[in-house]
Parts: sequence; C-alpha cells; structure tokens
Amino acid sequence: MHASADTAGQPIKVGVIAEKTGPLSFMGVGNANVAEMVVDDINAAGGVLDRQIELHVEDGETTDSVAEACAAKLVEEDQVDVIFGGIFSSTRQAIKGPAVVEGKTLYIYPEQYEGQESDHLIFCTGPVPAQQVDPLIPWLMEETGAKKFALPSAEYIWPHIMNDKVREIVESRGGEIVEEDYYPLDHEDYEETVQKIMSTGAEVVFNTIVPPGVVPFLRQLHEAGFSGHLVCTYFDETCLALVPPEQVEGLYSCLDYYQSVDDPFSKELLARYNERYPDSAIFTGGSACSGMYRGMRLWEAAVREAGSLDQEAVIAALDHAKIAEGPGGAAEMVPGQHHVRMNMYIGQVRDGSIEIVKSLGVVDPDEAMVEARGIAQV
Repeated sequence: MHASADTAGQPIKVGVIAEKTGPLSFMGVGNANVAEMVVDDINAAGGVLDRQIELHVEDGETTDSVAEACAAKLVEEDQVDVIFGGIFSSTRQAIKGPAVVEGKTLYIYPEQYEGQESDHLIFCTGPVPAQQVDPLIPWLMEETGAKKFALPSAEYIWPHIMNDKVREIVESRGGEIVEEDYYPLDHEDYEETVQKIMSTGAEVVFNTIVPPGVVPFLRQLHEAGFSGHLVCTYFDETCLALVPPEQVEGLYSCLDYYQSVDDPFSKELLARYNERYPDSAIFTGGSACSGMYRGMRLWEAAVREAGSLDQEAVIAALDHAKIAEGPGGAAEMVPGQHHVRMNMYIGQVRDGSIEIVKSLGVVDPDEAMVEARGIAQV
C-alpha cells in the first residue's frame, strides 16, 4: 500500500526520474521541467481529489544503475503513487525492476521507443514503430524512389527492433539493405561504416545511432560527401542544436510533436514553457517532453475518473484515458494496449529548422494487448 493511497488531505506523491546530468542531460532537463510545470498547473487549479501533488525528481544521470537506484528510492523511501521517466530503453528496463517487478508501482514511460513493452503496471506515452517507421518508410520510398538503405546503429534493443521493421518494409517494396552495423553508444570513429555507405551506393541512411555518438557520425558522413536521404525518427529541435545545420539539411524525422505544430494549444504551451525556462532545455518531441506532458495529463484524468488513488482503479481508468489537448494535439490510450493513439508528423530539416512536410493525422500504436494478470498473446 502506497503511503498516500489512504491519507485524505495529504499530498499525492509523484516520482520522476530525469537525466539531469550525463550525455542525455540536454533532453532530461526538459523532462524534469515539463513535470514541474504540469504539477504546478495542476496544483494551481486545486490539485487532484482535493489534494496537492508533491513532486519527487531524481537524477538518473544517464546511467542505468543510477536510474535503478532512483526507482528503488522513490518506491521504498518516498512511497510515490506513480513513476514517470527514462529515455533509453535500457533505462526503462532498469527502472522496471525495482519500480514494477518488485515495487508493484504504476510506471509511465514517456519516450518514443521500439514498442513491445507489455505489462499490467506500465503505460507508454511516446510513439512506437507503427507510428513512425510504418508510415515514414513507404512515404519516403514513394516520394524519392529510393531503394538502397543503410542502417548505422547503436548497440542496444531499440535500433535492432527498428531496423528489423525497416528491413521488412524496404524488402517488401523491392528495396534492399546494403549496410547494417552496430556500435557502442559513445563510439566516435565511424570511418568504416561511412566508407560502406558511400561504396554501396546507399540512397537512404536510416540512422539509429544516438547521442553522444550521433554527433561524430553525422560530421563524418557529411565530410564524406553523402548526398542521399538522411532519416532519423527521433530527430527534433534539441538534436538540431547539437550539430552544424548543414550536416543535417534535408534530414527526415517522424514524431508526435515539433515546435512548428501550429494548433493553438501547442503554440500556447510552447510559449509558456519558453517563458518559464528561457535558458534551459528545449521543449521537443523526440526527447520525451511531449510524452511526459501527455503521460502526466492522462494519469491525472485517470485519477479523477477513478475518484481515488487505488492503483487498480487508476489503471482501469488509464486504460481508456483521453486528453482533448496536448502537444501535437489530442491523445488517448488504446484500450488494452497501454499505448497512445495520437497525431503524427513527418518533419524535415530545412534552413536550420524543422518543417512539417506531412501531417499523418491520428495513428494507432498497434501494440499487443495487455491482460490484467499478464500478457495476452495476439
């Protein structure tokens, strides 16, 4: 039993694990900012169930073992009712142990990722392959006529699953994969991969190398004179700030939110964030800011519907929770899937900013069904 579950009038404790230091701090600081802003907004409006929210933010330091220890602290010492956070999939798995498996605590993961997480206590609020790769790759092949794809990658689960999906789509449409290599996250020398890309005549580089390794990779690819199409599904305005703009001119991405989304709520939210955090991390989609906002608001809606903090009641409500407004538009959980149906956009880097070249509309996550006591095989 969580400490706040039956304590009327006491604050509701919410835990957040954010990468405030380490290689992903340029993203993680934004997630912490969003959590703080949403909690302040909720509290200013009277809180939830006539109770204020008490935010507990832990620095995961972009180190999985640290994130794991943070999760244990939030569950055992702080006794939070829900945990948000994590960027890398390996970090999600590290948090999952103490938070979910041992702590039996609700966990909401906000980052775009490879999909396939299926647990009664875990909800995911960022895009998955069916919302990124499935619409983007066929559109790109049709738009450009490209058939030869290179897959330079980081060595962990997300790139492997994304690449399997890309291979399946490309080959089903008569294309081929001409290069696929995996490197440690902090690898810096990509000469071998770049030579392969250039020598095989690759027309598309589908990149799943991640920070910090992506910075030297993009530089070396640019210096080699690659003139084909560059694709990176997570690439957002935060990433754009990491590299000289000419190195990524024309790059395609596919996310749930870009700063150029111009619906009134998205514009107002971005303006409020920028006013509150003028010299801090940028509010973006690929870095999980949008997923953090969406996740916290969906959780809030679920608690209100449940009328209590009883975890099973909150999970039952969260299974179909909806928000009418959010970064990128409205969003809703797909009942039974623990993933979100939301608007998706194809963006392209043009003259130092990311323009939306195609609004895909509402796209389903198409994830496996989750049963109350385990995983349904579908």
